[in-house]
Amino acid sequence: MNWNELLCPRREYLSPRYNPNDTRTDFRQDYHRIIGSASFRRLQDKAQVYPLRRGDFVRTRLTHSMEVSSFAGSLADTVFRRLKDKDITDDTRRSCIDILECAGLVHDIGNPPFGHFGEFVIREWFEDNFSNLKFRGENVNDLLSEQMKADFLNFEGNAQTLRVLTRLHSLMYPGKGMNLTFALLNTIIKYPVNSTKIDKKSGDIRTKKLGYYYSEQTLFNEITESTGAGELRCPLTFLLEAADDLAYKTADIEDACVKCYVNYNLLSEELKSENYRALCETDEEAAELENAAAELEKSYGSARKYNMSDPKIKAVQRWAVKIQSRLVTEASNAFCNNYDAIMAGELKSDLFENSSARVLMKALGEIAYKYAFRSDDIVKTELSENSAMRFLLDKTIGAALRFDTPEERGCDRDLTQVLSENYLDICRRACENKTAAEQCYYRLLYATDCISGMTDSYALDFYRKLLGVEV
Repeated sequence: MNWNELLCPRREYLSPRYNPNDTRTDFRQDYHRIIGSASFRRLQDKAQVYPLRRGDFVRTRLTHSMEVSSFAGSLADTVFRRLKDKDITDDTRRSCIDILECAGLVHDIGNPPFGHFGEFVIREWFEDNFSNLKFRGENVNDLLSEQMKADFLNFEGNAQTLRVLTRLHSLMYPGKGMNLTFALLNTIIKYPVNSTKIDKKSGDIRTKKLGYYYSEQTLFNEITESTGAGELRCPLTFLLEAADDLAYKTADIEDACVKCYVNYNLLSEELKSENYRALCETDEEAAELENAAAELEKSYGSARKYNMSDPKIKAVQRWAVKIQSRLVTEASNAFCNNYDAIMAGELKSDLFENSSARVLMKALGEIAYKYAFRSDDIVKTELSENSAMRFLLDKTIGAALRFDTPEERGCDRDLTQVLSENYLDICRRACENKTAAEQCYYRLLYATDCISGMTDSYALDFYRKLLGVEV
């Protein structure tokens, strides 16, 4: 792979400049299209970790995405300044910064309501119900191809993100998305394989999940042929992933502390645990753990010295910022040290797996999961979310398979009328002159598009209205 091809400014549709005095680069135009979009604004009411929580502290998908954008741009600036001996020009560096800032903003834009739990419920619903679904009298399980079925059984927010950006977001014309540059679109495709090529045991991060649906197969080929990446991971994707990982793993601890799932003493104890020390394979990995624990104590000392209120919470917040700085350095080192392998498509794991922060990152993830994500009140909330999501899927998928058919019911017409008119139009266009299998597939996509496009609050309110419960 080479940067002349990877930084491809091409768009799927011609996009003439309406103002000849507009001197913005193609990638800065992408940035402003994203910031001004309704799809981006919806992230303010989608959960990062704590669904259905009101308050001004806990992060949403919007604030998380802004943090990832910031870290991704900083990583690009850092690594490409260090790689000047690899013939990286200032123009290349600036373009990479712009692309990664955009990618950080949109990387979660396809996530359904209720965070990653929403993805799980969608996958589980199809696993439970495929054998019972019918379209025009035929069993859906027999009608669809293996890839079509696998798209739903492995429903993934990353693949949905590509669909939102290129098909569902309505800027000027239905079905044409935001019309972003191919360089940006390639960057957000974390897993450049379809749903039949998922192999979690391969040892190659590319095949961990699907990166695009059957519906975007042709577009995927067009993007990756234009950038020269093919089925290899775009190099910028490694930096986007690192920015995402370091943002949420530190933020999850900070949020959990403010929410009283984790406290200063518990965090300090965990960071010093022999369980994590035993996972260290090098002295450098052990040093990162020890330094993290020492930095936490130092932050607490500073908070007490300045007589801060809630010094233990302030210590964790200050500590999170310090650790983020360390993780930016570690991710940058890993990218630079593995640059040739990354450009050749040979690096099989993420940047932190190839850094001294490997065990520290694992510890942060496990601490948040053990004490916050599996806490009783979050589990209870997930049970409520499961009921809402399954009910909405039952109703929406039933209506999607029956509308405009002899089996259509009055309630199906009513439901499609109040769901997204834009998505319904996209579905009808996609079904034109298609086989029965393809029509069935695009109708199911219409249902998952509608559900995924809902915010947390809208999904819960809509669920209550369909139940006849006053909101």
